[in-house]
Amino acid sequence: MSSPSATPTRAPARRRLIAVVVLVPVIAALALWAFAWPAARTAPRDLPLGVAGPAAATAQVERQLAQKDGAFEIHRYADEAAAREAVEDRTVYGAVVVTPQGPELLTASAASPTVAQLLQQAVAEQAAAEGTQVRTVDVVPAPENDPRGAALNASVLPLALAGIAAGAAVTLLGLRGMRAVSALVGVAALIGVIAAALAHSWLGVLTGDWWAEAGVLALATLAVSAAVAGLAALIGTAGVGIVAGAVMLFGNPFSGAPSAPQMLPEPVGVIGQWLPPGAGTTLLRSVSFFDGAAATGPALTLTWWAALGLGAVLLGSALKARKASAERAPERELATVG
Repeated sequence: MSSPSATPTRAPARRRLIAVVVLVPVIAALALWAFAWPAARTAPRDLPLGVAGPAAATAQVERQLAQKDGAFEIHRYADEAAAREAVEDRTVYGAVVVTPQGPELLTASAASPTVAQLLQQAVAEQAAAEGTQVRTVDVVPAPENDPRGAALNASVLPLALAGIAAGAAVTLLGLRGMRAVSALVGVAALIGVIAAALAHSWLGVLTGDWWAEAGVLALATLAVSAAVAGLAALIGTAGVGIVAGAVMLFGNPFSGAPSAPQMLPEPVGVIGQWLPPGAGTTLLRSVSFFDGAAATGPALTLTWWAALGLGAVLLGSALKARKASAERAPERELATVG
């Protein structure tokens, strides 16, 4: 005969079993959706593309590009020099230049090898229909050691994992206040230096200023680690799982690193640039290949994540100290009366 206490013991165990059976498939389905859906729907959506040359000559090119159902956002330039400058400033991913000898395509494979290839195919198809050939000029080429951008894309996940691990370690070790802040900043700085040494000095897949690249890699790591530790300082260890889940399930697949934010379904591309992996990838490309062009937006995004996270760490520590002080006050008063 079972004891009366057996039923209450079995009830929580049954609820935990049901929670595991239900939650794990839900999380798996969410992960598959987050990673597979954007990849399956990759296509240009208002992709910035320049058109250069006399208005009369470029009118037909613009009409042909407009037939792509909103695939391209057309920017008009007077000549090839202006279009080339726009590509180098990351205002557009490429430009079609109409010349007396035929169309010329300017690309920037360093911005996205996938987009550069897409533009070549799209413009070549139009030129073939007219019986002409297109000369392609890669204005800002990808590094020779990483022509497809595979190494840069592969760095998104390790940096995110490093940030999550650093934030979780600070939380689990019980570091608070300035000690936690110092640990987070120190770990991020060290990760930035190590990552730059590997990617730039050893693999040669980054070609910009070494210290600027190390700073970007450190800031991208700090944005994640500070967010993890900050939310955990405010709501407890559950904060680690919440931020880690958001970064892994949404930050990585929505980053646009393999292609471009404008190649992802809306509003996935925009959301991805608000999260550290997407902002970090965009900033790293700008610093490494484009001399810092268009770096302000992603730099501010990462800075806000880092600043808010570190602020939350300090606030959480202050709230816990105040709570502990308030709990000790009645004990001191009772001790005095006794």
